[in-house]
Amino acid sequence: MVPTHDDFVALRNAMVKEQIFDRGIRLPHVLRAMANVPRHEFVSRELIGKAYEDSPLPIGHGQTISQPYMVALMTELACPNLLDRVLEIGTGCGYQAAVLAEVAQQVFTIEIVESLATDAEERLARLGYHNVQVRHGDGYQGCPEQAPFDAILLAAAPEKIPAPLLEQLAVGGRMVVPVGTNDQALWLIERNAVGEFKRSRIASVRFVPMTGEAQRN
Repeated sequence: MVPTHDDFVALRNAMVKEQIFDRGIRLPHVLRAMANVPRHEFVSRELIGKAYEDSPLPIGHGQTISQPYMVALMTELACPNLLDRVLEIGTGCGYQAAVLAEVAQQVFTIEIVESLATDAEERLARLGYHNVQVRHGDGYQGCPEQAPFDAILLAAAPEKIPAPLLEQLAVGGRMVVPVGTNDQALWLIERNAVGEFKRSRIASVRFVPMTGEAQRN
């Protein structure tokens, strides 16, 4: 039996309550975004029945759509608001970009796998997320022509944080980034008024590795 629109709404609301709110995510605009974005639109037809489960799912090319809780956590840590400009590295299927588009003014997202970038751009446009700009390319150098950014999120883990991304973080901005290879940790990087960076370890995580130039530096 094919799930109906109401079925997906019920599953999404349960996801927000049980996987996100009950685990400590509290910002109303983040909860609202997670309830609004149809995660089932970002997975393959074969996996649509698992779209609202508490786990990452494969999207091809060795990449995954992140666990819903992790998407919510990273969005809350970045704390974007309706005036923020956000850079995402690792578009994947576009799910995190869609959540960010619900809570920020403009989202720039870069994907190194061309077919994923193309599919994500078409999907986001079809779903009405017109404040997202998808680019195909290596995210190591970021997007200097659009910098600085109020928030930067990485959906893939480098061994060390790319220096160009730190440079593109605005004063008062926040970067949320998984770092490491076998032993990964999620870090919150905050830039203060004199340009210094405060680093806070948030949690142990497991992300796909950042490829391209990140693996050569």
